[in-house]
Amino acid sequence: MEIGTDPRTSSYAPRNLLNADQLKAGIAQRSQGRGDEGPVQSWLLNHFYRHLVGNFEPARTIFSLEEAASALGSDTLPIWVAGHFKAAAKALNEENPNAVAPLVWIDPLEPQLLHQEAVLVEFLTSRKGTALEGKLDRITCPQALALWEKEHAQMAARVEQGWRQSSADALDLTLACADHNWVELRPQSPLLRAEMAFESYVMRHCLGQFANRRALTGGYGERYAEAVEQQSMRVFSLRDAQGQPHITVSLIIQDDGALTVEQVKGKQNRPPIERYFQDLLRFLNTLDTDLQTPADCIAIGIVRTEAGWLRIEEVSDAQTQTRLVARYPQLFCRLDAPSAMVEWLVAARQSDLLLEVAPQAPSVKYATRHIFKKSPWPQPHADAPSYRTEGVTWTDMSPLQAEEIAAWQARNR
Repeated sequence: MEIGTDPRTSSYAPRNLLNADQLKAGIAQRSQGRGDEGPVQSWLLNHFYRHLVGNFEPARTIFSLEEAASALGSDTLPIWVAGHFKAAAKALNEENPNAVAPLVWIDPLEPQLLHQEAVLVEFLTSRKGTALEGKLDRITCPQALALWEKEHAQMAARVEQGWRQSSADALDLTLACADHNWVELRPQSPLLRAEMAFESYVMRHCLGQFANRRALTGGYGERYAEAVEQQSMRVFSLRDAQGQPHITVSLIIQDDGALTVEQVKGKQNRPPIERYFQDLLRFLNTLDTDLQTPADCIAIGIVRTEAGWLRIEEVSDAQTQTRLVARYPQLFCRLDAPSAMVEWLVAARQSDLLLEVAPQAPSVKYATRHIFKKSPWPQPHADAPSYRTEGVTWTDMSPLQAEEIAAWQARNR
């Protein structure tokens, strides 16, 4: 149900990964949790892992031992890391900086990484029963992504074929909204696969795209149909009064019964349009979902919090804001009233975002004045006295700056 990522290359570029063990362990844990078959898990730990090490962006390039320690959260580094920087310094002195492969760190929970992994699992499981099933190890990760993209383009070209009629017998009403209803595709219905084909036809995604459209078997549709039939996945659709779908939501049923929102798709794999957001929030809040937020929801600014599903603009609790922005920095620009802690976090980790949304806390505004082309503060004279605020002595602060920071600090104690 997702659009694939264009690969940079058909092979794997040379890079050194600082947190290789952590990254590989995360892939293995998720694969085991999904119950991937052996060949799929082996492929992920081989080709997908090598693709992440060599080609994945965004990856954080590490330039020093200090940055390496910060990334790992430990002062104790693997011995080879020091050797890497010695070799890099030597190559630089010899005016051959490309002689040493760069050192990078990759967030194991980066949304784009999880997105690519989901796409690849979908691709790999759809090979079951095909001529490629026993040849997966010969396919590199970029080639798999390219094949996935090609097949989805072909699906779009063939979408006018294989029309199926929607049937009320295949649906359970879940939630009635003002102008639309949320319905669940019934796992026990003999018309389940036909309903999935109808959903895909209208929505232009691969939920019900079967390799054999007459028998409704094989291909991407087989993966989703089997998951629903075996009750390891639930699929919901937002339908209008004419029975036409507008949003498709899939949820993974965990072993303990908890629900994880997997994907939230509008038409043609695009994000749902904004006029349906309130219906989406009402629906999500009727489900007992875990605290994970999928990339689809992040893209439209809807997040799972301890208080339930909210639009990011509605999140006012400082601790919740901090947790969300720490994991999804791109959401900072959508907060209506970010706390000072959030602004300090962004200043430390991704200060360029402050060019889009200027900080409100005077101390953050002062500390990050260098990122603006023109400082928002009047500049002090060379002989201006120093001021002490927030436990720090500032030697180049004007009286106006000191007064505003002190007043803000008093208001927020």
